[in-house]
Amino acid sequence: MNKKNKKVAIIGLGYVGLPLAVLAQEKGWQTIGVDIDADKVATINKKEVPFKDEELLESLKKYPIEASTSFAKVSDVDIVIVAVPTPVKENNQPDLTPLVSAITEAKPYMQEGQTVVVESTVNPGVMDEIITPILKDGPSVNLVHCPERINPGDPKWSVRNIPRVLGGYTEQGAKEALEFYESVIEAPIKVMQSPTEAEAVKIMENTFRDINIAFINEMARSFAVLGIDITNVIEGAATKPFAFMPHYPGNGVGGHCISVDPYYMIERAKQVGFDHQFLKLARRINEDMPAYTIELLLKAAEKTGVELKNMKVALLGLAYKKDVSDIRNSPALKTLELLNEKKIESKVFDPFVSEGSTVSSLEDALQEVDAVILACDHTDMVSNLSAEKLVSSGVKIVIDGKNALDVDSISETDIIYFGIGRSTVKNKV
Repeated sequence: MNKKNKKVAIIGLGYVGLPLAVLAQEKGWQTIGVDIDADKVATINKKEVPFKDEELLESLKKYPIEASTSFAKVSDVDIVIVAVPTPVKENNQPDLTPLVSAITEAKPYMQEGQTVVVESTVNPGVMDEIITPILKDGPSVNLVHCPERINPGDPKWSVRNIPRVLGGYTEQGAKEALEFYESVIEAPIKVMQSPTEAEAVKIMENTFRDINIAFINEMARSFAVLGIDITNVIEGAATKPFAFMPHYPGNGVGGHCISVDPYYMIERAKQVGFDHQFLKLARRINEDMPAYTIELLLKAAEKTGVELKNMKVALLGLAYKKDVSDIRNSPALKTLELLNEKKIESKVFDPFVSEGSTVSSLEDALQEVDAVILACDHTDMVSNLSAEKLVSSGVKIVIDGKNALDVDSISETDIIYFGIGRSTVKNKV
């Protein structure tokens, strides 16, 4: 291997790995992408993105990368970056299978002195206890952990400008990883004292969000009973210039980080005899929000006199957050499951998720339905959900799972509106 030939291999070409690969190519690195999904690899080699991301698509066309299913490609690079998913199983136990498999498959092709960076999110201890043992009888590589940070659909914060942290087992590895990230990312990089500290940083930042969202979700449900609009309260509290950070309620928490990482920490702490009560409670609250959304639908149905056996619902949005196509752990999927369990007829539409939609347009979704559940607040979809359109379509009930619609204009109609912690109904929920 020609040291410092500015070649990098990125294993895992999903929402994390592909944007990083394209950015590295733009910044002067010869980038090779490796993924076990042959269809995804073929798509990328055609300069197309396997998920909806217009900005990334334009960048890929300008700075195309070489994609392959062969792990042998890692043999001739300076840096190997592993950015594969780390999901949880059905019982919420951590599933490290993709990460272990990627490291194991790449190991025979790793070279002495290479720097190997794990970006996949893991709980503290995984680098020490699982990844290091896999590599111990192979070539001597410089192992580093630099947990991914990405916010799909965010026009301000992207892989390009989000600060990062990293921790290495060797000074050389930390140095080379730092040089790589500083060469591609336009933001500060903080070197931690160890990979374990870097692991802990990622877990802390995501459990912080889960806990605060759970707090707001519980307050929203409490305020609904008290007849208080939580949106106005949050705006009021946010006028305090210190000691308050606004978080917002919703119909659940999804995605590959916030809804997953707390379980990694809960399980890891359990292994060493510590029981995370706070983290488990936050998870329970947030996991219950799709069911609460259905409760609101049933309350609204009582007020309108619509019988459940005759009710037709438009479920709008399947993605876990607005303006992305990612449905991993989306609360909308649980909401749809609950509708089906109650045998409530539904239409499904998401402009970013055509394969999960049962109709091809918002207009089709609104035809001949009694109720609308807004489960994801895609910008264009929300802008087209005016009170006038809802009334003209004959909608009687709106359940706004993201508090994204114009409640003032809806309040001037006969539509029964419930958001998460707000409503047009004057009496308490």
